Amino acid sequence: MRIVLDTSVLVAALRSRSGAGNAILRMVAERRVVLLATPPLFLEYEEVLLRAEHRLVHRLSLDEVSTFLQELAALIEPVELHFRWRPQVHDSDDEIVLETAINGEADALVTYNTGDFLAAAERFRLAVLTPAEFLKRMRP
Repeated sequence: MRIVLDTSVLVAALRSRSGAGNAILRMVAERRVVLLATPPLFLEYEEVLLRAEHRLVHRLSLDEVSTFLQELAALIEPVELHFRWRPQVHDSDDEIVLETAINGEADALVTYNTGDFLAAAERFRLAVLTPAEFLKRMRP
């Protein structure tokens, strides 16, 4: 299954090792799921994960976050942006996530903020799932 993770899922994954977001990252590491990202989306991941307010919660140093991002980059299937579909959603950061999913022909966009994407995702026949919903779908 090919997925795009909203930045909120990565933030949550680093905050809780027992949460659904972290379970999805483990699936990516095990190559059970293909994670898609464009350069703009990956830069958003980096910018957000390095914010002081997030580092205070997940307690990772700058070097540890950089190492995590390097390892994540090695697992990602890069997506080229052939088409921009703006405007489709209200938040420009969400546009980056949606465009990655559409251009990468993702099976699902995984986010904690499903309402932000539902109307646009319907137009593109893209599944928008919470991390918990995604994990339920992946169970045999």
